[in-house]
Amino acid sequence: MKEPDSLLEAIRYFSDPDVCLDFMAHLRWPEGEPVCPTCGSRDVRFISTRRLWECKSKHPRRQFSIKVGTIFEDSPIGLDKWLAAIWLIANDKNGVSSYELHRALGVTQKTAWFMLHRIRLAMRDESFDRMGGEVEVDETYVGGKSEFMHKERRARKITSTGPKGKTAVMGLLERHGPNGKSYVRAKVVSSTRRRVLTAEIRRHVESGSEVFTDNHPSYYGLNEFAHQAIDHAECYVRGKVHTNGLENFWSLLKRAIRGTYVNVEPFHLVRYVDEQVFRYNTRGDVDGGRFQRLAGRVTGKRLTYQQLIGVNTTPA
Repeated sequence: MKEPDSLLEAIRYFSDPDVCLDFMAHLRWPEGEPVCPTCGSRDVRFISTRRLWECKSKHPRRQFSIKVGTIFEDSPIGLDKWLAAIWLIANDKNGVSSYELHRALGVTQKTAWFMLHRIRLAMRDESFDRMGGEVEVDETYVGGKSEFMHKERRARKITSTGPKGKTAVMGLLERHGPNGKSYVRAKVVSSTRRRVLTAEIRRHVESGSEVFTDNHPSYYGLNEFAHQAIDHAECYVRGKVHTNGLENFWSLLKRAIRGTYVNVEPFHLVRYVDEQVFRYNTRGDVDGGRFQRLAGRVTGKRLTYQQLIGVNTTPA
């Protein structure tokens, strides 16, 4: 069968459990040899009646499914629903709410919410390559607008002027990457003080690169870069000195949060940022390619429900 190019084709294609299994096995082991997740041995046999593999070495947990060692581990949800969920969240520009997913897949809203957060974990960018060339740097704050809050909640949360009560997010955008498209990284930061922002810039940008920021005092002192700043009180563009690329990304992020997710707790914001970063960086791909790229990232990542709700704070 031809691999799917649309949601309808994907639903038909992955309705067969054996097709789902073969698809995920090819992504996980492209060389065609399954590997035991416990001992790393390639000497395994396939139990077709149970759709499991069994390692021939003697050790605990010899038998393993395609879900072991992925975001699907310990999930009773079938791969047909998981892959449909991956297609939806990867290709919907404004995101997919847990209520929408629960209606579409026939699972509970709580299950849909958990599934979406596990998929967002797979969206996380784990590249260690540094950015170079022309790099924009900017920060924003995510949080509810005081004008829409109930007066009691506003009095409790808004105790001063400025971004009080909101969460800071920092972004870096490399203009015109190898494929001709800009590439972005973003993360939640503890504050917008100089020691925090400059440390992130030095971690992600090669020395000597051109760095463009606004006139925020926290960006002063970037002497190892060709740093230029734009004062938004005077203008927004001065030649190639601007941060409009990141301003565009912030608008997409906030549109998804306000229009689809409505209320995002600061504790979970990091995964919503990862979701939008993935979608932005794959915007030039077709739906099927974007889906396969995300499906190929599910291995080696685990998020339990206890970690998700903060009972176990071990990093995911």
